[in-house]
Amino acid sequence: MTSEWDRRNGQGLLALDDPEEWDAAFERGEPHLGTAVIGLAFHSPLEEATPRIVRAMRLPDGLQRANAFVAAGHAARLNGGLTPELFAALRAEGLGGVAEHPIRDTLTFVPFRDLPPWFKRQWAFVTAHDKLEYWGQRVRDAVGDARQALRRRRD
Repeated sequence: MTSEWDRRNGQGLLALDDPEEWDAAFERGEPHLGTAVIGLAFHSPLEEATPRIVRAMRLPDGLQRANAFVAAGHAARLNGGLTPELFAALRAEGLGGVAEHPIRDTLTFVPFRDLPPWFKRQWAFVTAHDKLEYWGQRVRDAVGDARQALRRRRD
């Protein structure tokens, strides 16, 4: 990669804007490829960044793999959409793991009409789950407030 980033700690990688530079680093087995792909998500067209993001999602290093999923979430935010390959990679990983937040980002920033069917079902599930969680917390708060009021009356 460029001389502007430190290969030992990956500093400067979020400024990476050259997909071919990422490809060369991938071929050399450089570290911090997941971090570098976040830079591509920020600075490269989605169509150019997508194959690199998908490749980084398969990296053996767990942190760099997680960073690749972060890159997918950023791509959804920045572009208001994803490519079919990124939708497929996120779906394959599913909710509940490293793709949880990127999937939620996708559900938030990609218009519902542009979501593939699986994501539309996840949107409905996540929306209902979050609403139930919200109302459950409201009930717990109300019960706690009532208990405190009763304790104060007794004292």
